[in-house]
Amino acid sequence: MSIVQILFWVLAVMALFSALMVITSKNPVYSVLWLIVTFFAISGHYILLNAQFLAVVNIIVYAGAIMVLFLFVIMLMNARQEGASGSKRWVTLAGTVSGGIFLLVLVAALKDSELKTRSAMVMDGQVGLIKVLGNELFTRYVIPFEISSILFLSAMVGAVVIGKKD
Repeated sequence: MSIVQILFWVLAVMALFSALMVITSKNPVYSVLWLIVTFFAISGHYILLNAQFLAVVNIIVYAGAIMVLFLFVIMLMNARQEGASGSKRWVTLAGTVSGGIFLLVLVAALKDSELKTRSAMVMDGQVGLIKVLGNELFTRYVIPFEISSILFLSAMVGAVVIGKKD
């Protein structure tokens, strides 16, 4: 086995274990922390696939900003208060049934896919490199990039105006 295969399996086990801990943790804060570990493991897979930009964006956006937002929402809602035990059983049953149906749909959709014959370009391709992405963004797609930056700026100003008190 090569070092890339060993790293893949270590990251895969880490991602699966932390994802299981996300859904089995009783404390929602611990769930969020396990989700951050899952995002780091997935970023490791992106690095193995030579997609550095996706790895960095995954860590900055998801493990950073979105998880801080989740923690603030959990703290504001005081999620430790539990509802009635009867309703909790129905929620667990509904979650199990919907998860099983989702798994069934995924297996049916991926059963006859052509992804089995394709292989990823590991450490060879230029697809996920930041340099290539930057060249494309600032040459071919410069107008949509600038329009999206104006849109994000106006959204930030709107959020400040809405959140501002009298």
